[in-house]
Amino acid sequence: MRLAGVEFRERPYDYERALGEVAPGNPRFVLAHASPFFFFDRDLLAESALRHHIALMLGTREAVAAGGLMSYGPSLTGMFALAADYVDRIAKGGNPADLPVQQPTKFELVINAKTAKALGVTIPASVLATADEVIE
Repeated sequence: MRLAGVEFRERPYDYERALGEVAPGNPRFVLAHASPFFFFDRDLLAESALRHHIALMLGTREAVAAGGLMSYGPSLTGMFALAADYVDRIAKGGNPADLPVQQPTKFELVINAKTAKALGVTIPASVLATADEVIE
């Protein structure tokens, strides 16, 4: 396996150009780091990756619902629940400086079976069985 970077130069990102530069051959796989921009552009990024026959792994369930192949990352709803707990504590008079720093506690593996089929990727049954969600 060869590792290569894909450069997204400046907003608005030119996903077609960048993903078109991914070296030919199989497998073609892009891991997109968590970014508010990728979250915002998840539909464009997923559509472009599928057009270029690239398996795309992202950090959020929402990106997989948009057409990415899979994601593994913290649950956004779980993180919002942690944030709500902080707001509740502060609203009840808690000192923000006394609140502990918390890490996400719930992580999700989400797989898009429709995208896997379109890419000709076989996801092992053992991985599908351990996924938190499989989008058909």
